[in-house]
Amino acid sequence: MLLLASSSPRRSELLKMAGYDFTVVPADINEGYLRGTPPIQIVELLAARKAEAVAKLHPQDIVLGADTIVVLKGRVLGKPKNEEEAKAMLKLLAGNVHQVYTGYCIINNRKYLRGHESTSVEFYPLSESEIDSYVARGESLDKAGAYAIQGRGALFIKRIDGDYYNVMGLPIGKINRILAGMKTAEDGK
Repeated sequence: MLLLASSSPRRSELLKMAGYDFTVVPADINEGYLRGTPPIQIVELLAARKAEAVAKLHPQDIVLGADTIVVLKGRVLGKPKNEEEAKAMLKLLAGNVHQVYTGYCIINNRKYLRGHESTSVEFYPLSESEIDSYVARGESLDKAGAYAIQGRGALFIKRIDGDYYNVMGLPIGKINRILAGMKTAEDGK
């Protein structure tokens, strides 16, 4: 059985879209990291912590952990704590190119795979009223970087270079290939 070690509705949506039968088992982990840690290491570490915590409780299942961050000029923008922080993040992103990193970790009883995906996103310049209106809708509060590419945040995006679904929170094409490879390896034994 596939277990998703994340409570992200977007990750669940992507796995359903891809036809997976899975169960959500959110991991209760410490999401802290040392200041100055490179973004790739942050997302891979947090994804691994999530997957490992759930795999300990369900050693016979396949566990998928993932974590996403937004990085602008070396600054990590996680999920905003409140509307003011969301507005500040969007002001920083306006008119700039940022990176979205998603780390993943897949564990089953024989394998441990860890990696990441990176996507560049460029925002149009945004007015204060655009930002205020968007934040007032409530879409920004549980999203890394305070926006949802699959929602009204799409209106801010000028260009994307890389995996669209990575920006949503899970590079589903890559994950599908990894899971299919695990299944093939299992079937071959």
